Amino acid sequence: MTTFVGSVRIVGAGLLGTSIGLALTKQGVDVSIASRSTKSVELATNYGAGRAATDTDSPNLIVVCVPPDQTAEIVAQELRIFPQAFVTDVASVKQSILHSLETMGAPIERYVGSHPMAGRERGGALAGRADLFLGRPWIVCAHSKSLPAATKAVKDLASSLESSVVELSAKDHDRAVALVSHLPQLVASLLAGRLIESDSKDVALAGQGLRDTTRIASSDPDLWMQIFSANADQVSLALNAFAADLKEASAALNDLSKTENQATLRQVLSLGNTGVEKIPGKHGAKHSIYSQVVVMINDEPGQLAKLLTDVGEIGINLEELKLEHSPSAQIGLVELYIAPAKEQKLITELELRNWRLV
Repeated sequence: MTTFVGSVRIVGAGLLGTSIGLALTKQGVDVSIASRSTKSVELATNYGAGRAATDTDSPNLIVVCVPPDQTAEIVAQELRIFPQAFVTDVASVKQSILHSLETMGAPIERYVGSHPMAGRERGGALAGRADLFLGRPWIVCAHSKSLPAATKAVKDLASSLESSVVELSAKDHDRAVALVSHLPQLVASLLAGRLIESDSKDVALAGQGLRDTTRIASSDPDLWMQIFSANADQVSLALNAFAADLKEASAALNDLSKTENQATLRQVLSLGNTGVEKIPGKHGAKHSIYSQVVVMINDEPGQLAKLLTDVGEIGINLEELKLEHSPSAQIGLVELYIAPAKEQKLITELELRNWRLV
């Protein structure tokens, strides 16, 4: 892990700003926090993300962590107030911000846009986590006028937070995130919206599949309107392609007695199998197939902790874990994902410890 050398000023004390501050402060970096909301600064500093900014600060790097529709204005302001500092931002769109800065005549030589591909459903300072960026891609978008030293400072920041640095142009960034981030948000919201007029008894039957595919639908609509507004062209292209796929699948379902329609629907499902394998697995490695062991636990305090302690004592590394509560009984189903070679050992050892396997 690279330790960031220098002082850092964070503008915006929400989830990302606080998380960056927490991680850097743990490394001993001098972190100052500024925000239009004094309450947010107080929360972040009390949480351990740094200290309140002062007029005498002279930061080496400034990280702007404000909503997308405010980012260009604040970046330009910081470039003007601190002429010796490099400035980056963490907004999820890049082309429109760079264009706005150019239009303002800002000294963009000291600016390098960036975007950590990390987040949570909850926002605010108290949702911050020092490990939020661990192993996650951090996109660095240098432009033709960026000073090499500015680009290095932003890359060093990402590396110090144990992120994986990915260098893209602003245009390529916006195209990529439209597919892997912005389109999934729309799809999740549309699917969750279909539940509103559904019978509550039907929705009560929902399992992990529906929860997984609608999890991000609880995100902030105001924030996402800003994101979509700034990247509408790329999101529209991705959504139109997705809509064409939906139309094809719907047409096939209208008459599955026809062999060609069966083949079309099967291809949709098969392409899904192929596509999901392209999603990076743990630590960015190639997508892996794990064995699943399902354990039934009582829905009471301490049960999950005891199970995880036993798995640790058995000496098996968990690659992934999912927990599903039964809608009709006081039990939970814990899905443990492990290397296939360890499956039988885990099953045998858990049964010896009187765990109920499903």
